Amino acid sequence: MDILHYLSIGFSVALTPLNLGLVLAGCFIGTLIGSLPGIGPINGVAILLPLAYSVGLPPESALILLAGVYYGAEYGGRISSILLNVPGDAGAIMTTLDGYPMAKRGEAGRALALSAVSSFFGSIGALLLMVIFAPLLSKLAIQFGPSEYVWLMIFAFTCLATMVGKRPIKTVVGVVIGLLFATVGIDSGTGILRFTMDIPNLFDGVDFLVVVIGMFAISEVLVLLESWARNDLKLTPVGKSFVSFSDLMAVKWVVLRSTLSGFLIGVLPGTGASIASAVAYGTEKRFAEGHDDKFGEGDIRGLAAPEAANNAAAAGSMLPMLTLGIPGSGTTAILLGALLMFNITPGPLLFEQQPNIAWGLIASMFVGNIALLVLNLPMIGVFVRLLSIKQSYLVPVIVMLTFVGIYSIHGDSFDLFFMIVLGIFAFILRKLGFSLAPVILGLVLGEVLEENLRRALSISGGDWSILLNGTMTYILAVATVAALIAPKILKVLKK
Repeated sequence: MDILHYLSIGFSVALTPLNLGLVLAGCFIGTLIGSLPGIGPINGVAILLPLAYSVGLPPESALILLAGVYYGAEYGGRISSILLNVPGDAGAIMTTLDGYPMAKRGEAGRALALSAVSSFFGSIGALLLMVIFAPLLSKLAIQFGPSEYVWLMIFAFTCLATMVGKRPIKTVVGVVIGLLFATVGIDSGTGILRFTMDIPNLFDGVDFLVVVIGMFAISEVLVLLESWARNDLKLTPVGKSFVSFSDLMAVKWVVLRSTLSGFLIGVLPGTGASIASAVAYGTEKRFAEGHDDKFGEGDIRGLAAPEAANNAAAAGSMLPMLTLGIPGSGTTAILLGALLMFNITPGPLLFEQQPNIAWGLIASMFVGNIALLVLNLPMIGVFVRLLSIKQSYLVPVIVMLTFVGIYSIHGDSFDLFFMIVLGIFAFILRKLGFSLAPVILGLVLGEVLEENLRRALSISGGDWSILLNGTMTYILAVATVAALIAPKILKVLKK
């Protein structure tokens, strides 16, 4: 009954005229952003964050808008994947394997409709799981002290380093860069200036918004400028958009399995939609072996699995952010930073002390996913036309939004120059094969890690044994070690 009571609070927040309009606007803008190849949800949220902050929206309204952009972009990423064989973001890579072959044989409309329905059921299923587990996890997290939070941060970094495929070293380097950013400014314990280079603007530390916008939006502009001359993508005719009842029956268990796996993977820190979609696709391919296996040739199961999984992972990544203050993905790291900007501390007490924010966000995601299904099925043709937008029009719009958004917050030209420098640095990192999400995770979690480590050592008088002083610390320590050695064990078992 408590869950129903809190959900009623959430829907009373989400269905106010302002928040309902922001949900619809966020979903529409997110779908537009997701449909443009290469931009993706993390860049979309980063671009709109300063605008949401500077216009003075209430915290719950700003978060609802940004979350709408997040899962709207997850929906939109499938459009270019299916029609152009170019994934809108990393989470849509697996969609190209069977979505594009369907489009090539004249079933683009069927593929787009089926992916929209699969995304819808994946998101709704994950949200139901979030409603069930969020109160349980928040009650458990209330018992966390400084030592538990230190291990939780270490576990998050370990998961991030071991679950990114073939580039763990580059991920670790990215996290270290983020941690270095987090140390800039006045040391809260000693009052000593750290890494400020005697620049007064850095005495309070690096501004989260400047880092996010510089490293994502500005670097994205540079990538778009680099590919300007290669803007020669040809669209595949869409045809009639439909999904039959027989198609839904054929993929019902695929969607269910992919939703469960996507949600579980999304909850793990540092994983995200790309890993969830890859795992779901691989799992369904194994299930189909010897049973009319046409994966890679336009099999509807190969399309439904990654679409359900990546949207379930997007919803699942919200759970650790809200209940533990640990972002489950790069995009939720930016959303976590948005909460901190509004002086809201995410964690177990958020659900009890500010249920309008936590449950309002969850309720808005139910509303938003219904709106996305209604928007996407009849308006596929509108979104498809966006793929013909030239970079010559797109780049100035992104630059204008970023510069106006950043300058409107502090009115300081130093932020603009610093943003450009960070954008160039991030562009170089991207060209070298580094992911930018670990940098943001390191920046967001670094301050929390340092604060709780200082607190734990202050309580113990400098005795490091306090980090292993209870059942939960041992559980998290074992989980951290398991996350480190699990990939090697799995590799051996696979051989």
